[in-house]
Amino acid sequence: MFQGEMDPEIAALLGADTKSSAPAGPPPPDYSKLFDEPIEDFETIEESELNLNSGGFPEVTKRFSDTPHRAFDDPQYYKQALSGEGDIAQRVHTILQKYINTKDPKDRSVYRQQIITAFWDFLANVARKTPGKLPDSKKYLLRFGILHPSFLDPGGKAFFSKLVVDNELAQPIYYLDEWFRAVGTGVIRNSSTDEVRIAKNNTQIRMQQLLEKAEGKREGAKGLLKAKDEERLNLERALLDRVQLVMEHFPLDEVPEVHACYSDSQKRVIGEIQEILKNLTKSDRELELFLKDFYQADTDVRTLMDKVEEDGGGVSVDIRAVDTEFDTVRQMAKLTIGRQGNHFPIMTKEYFHCTPNEVAFRENVISQLTWVESIDPEAFCRSYKNRQNRIVPYVVLIPSYGDLGICWEPFDRFNRATSRGRIALPMYPKSLALAVLAAVADLRWQVAKEKASYYWMEEGLTGNYYQWFTSRKLKGDVKEYFIQDYIVWMTKESDAIQKLDKEVRGIFWRYVPFSKEVKEKLKDRSYTYQDLYQRDINRSLSDGY
Repeated sequence: MFQGEMDPEIAALLGADTKSSAPAGPPPPDYSKLFDEPIEDFETIEESELNLNSGGFPEVTKRFSDTPHRAFDDPQYYKQALSGEGDIAQRVHTILQKYINTKDPKDRSVYRQQIITAFWDFLANVARKTPGKLPDSKKYLLRFGILHPSFLDPGGKAFFSKLVVDNELAQPIYYLDEWFRAVGTGVIRNSSTDEVRIAKNNTQIRMQQLLEKAEGKREGAKGLLKAKDEERLNLERALLDRVQLVMEHFPLDEVPEVHACYSDSQKRVIGEIQEILKNLTKSDRELELFLKDFYQADTDVRTLMDKVEEDGGGVSVDIRAVDTEFDTVRQMAKLTIGRQGNHFPIMTKEYFHCTPNEVAFRENVISQLTWVESIDPEAFCRSYKNRQNRIVPYVVLIPSYGDLGICWEPFDRFNRATSRGRIALPMYPKSLALAVLAAVADLRWQVAKEKASYYWMEEGLTGNYYQWFTSRKLKGDVKEYFIQDYIVWMTKESDAIQKLDKEVRGIFWRYVPFSKEVKEKLKDRSYTYQDLYQRDINRSLSDGY
C-alpha cells in the first residue's frame, strides 16, 4: 500500500486540467428549513485513538451510573420527542393511537406495519439533528427506541435511567445518536455502500474521492509508524534492563578490589543483548521506511487538499452524510433481526423481556468482547508487513429486537492496513453472548476472505473451510455454516465438549486458535486436543506454522 511514491491515480489527475468549464450548479439546499427550529452549533465527539499496541479492553468497574437521570419522569417527554419533526411526527402519533386503541387483531396488524414504516421515516428526521445538541427525549429515542416512557414498566424505566450516558471507557462502541453525530461532523467516514459510477468529466467529485483515499493511506502509514516506534522503545527498555544486569558485580573474597567474572546468567544476558541489538537495527531500518511512507502520504494529502480548494472546495460533510448513514443503519437493523424476526421499532414492555445482563448497552458489550478475546486472542488482529496488529472494530448498537450481530465491513476500503472494521449489534437479543459471537465470526470470515482475495476458496481459513464444506456436499451459505461452527467452537469446544466435525476442529485449531491458557487446559482433557497440541509443536519446530 505504501510505496514511498505518489499514487499513480493522484499523479495522473493532478497532471490534467482539473478546472471544469461547466456552469456552476444551483446552491446547496438549506437543510435548516427542514425543521421548525434551527440546528444548534455542532458538538464534536472524540474518536477513540487507535493504538496498535493495546493489550486488551479496559476492565469494566462500573456498569451503572451512581446518579440516575430523571428524563423518563418528565411529563413532556413524549411531546418533546415529537416536536419540531413536521408532518411525519403527526402521522406517527395518529397511527400509534389507532394501534393502541383498536381491538380488532387484523386492524392492529395493519397499524403495526404502518408504524414500522412511519417511525423509521420519523427517526430519519431526528437523526439529522444529531450534529447539534439533542434534547434528552430525542437522544434516548434514537439510543434506546424509547418514544414514550409509559410504554415501559417501572423496572424498565429505572434500568434505562441508570445506564452510563457517556463513553467513559473511550472504546469505539457507539449508540446511534453518537454514531450519527460522529458521521455528520466528519469524525468517522460513512459506512461503505454500493458505489455510484462517477462521470469521467466530474473532476471535483473524483478529486474528493482521491483525497479520501490519500487520507486513508496516511492514517494507515501513521498507525504503522506509531506501532513501530513503540516497538523500538520497548526494545530499548529491554536493552537497558539487561545492561543493568550485566553491570552488577560483586568483589572477590580473596581480592576485594577485583570484581567477579560474569556469572552464567549474565553470560546468557549478553547473548540476549546481542539479539536485542540486532532487532533494534532491524526495527530502526523499518521505522525509516515507514517514516518515508508517511511523509509521501502526507504530501499527497496536502497536494490534493490544495487542489480541492482551488476548485472551489470539496463535497462538505453535512446532513446528507447523516441521511446516507441512516439508510445504511436501517439495513443493518434488518440484518440483525432477520426476515422472520420482530421488526417493531419502538421499545415497549410487550416485547422487552431481556434481563439486565442480556441488554447490549456499552459496558455489557465491552465485557462480552473481553470474554471473546480471552478465548480467541486473535479475534481482532490483522497482519500487515509481518506484524499482528490488534484493531478493535467500530461497534454500532442498534435498538432492535434482533438476535444476531453482523459485520458490515471488515475494514475501511481506503485503508486496509490499520483501519477499524464495523459490526452492528442488536440491543435487545435473546442472548447477548450469541449476538456478539455471531458478529465476531462474521468479522473473522470477511477479514480472512479479503486477505485471501481471489484465492479465498483455496487458502487460509476460508479456503480450508470452503473445501470441507464442498466435500460434504452441504447446501446453503458457507459463511452462515462458519458462524454457527464458530459459536460452537467458542462455547463448547473451548470447554472440551466435542461437537464439531474432526476436520473442522483441526481448521479452527490452526486458523482460529484458542489462547495459550485454553490450549494448555484442553490438552490434558482429551487425546483429541492433545494430538492437536502436538501438531502445533511439530509445525513450530519445522518452521511451517
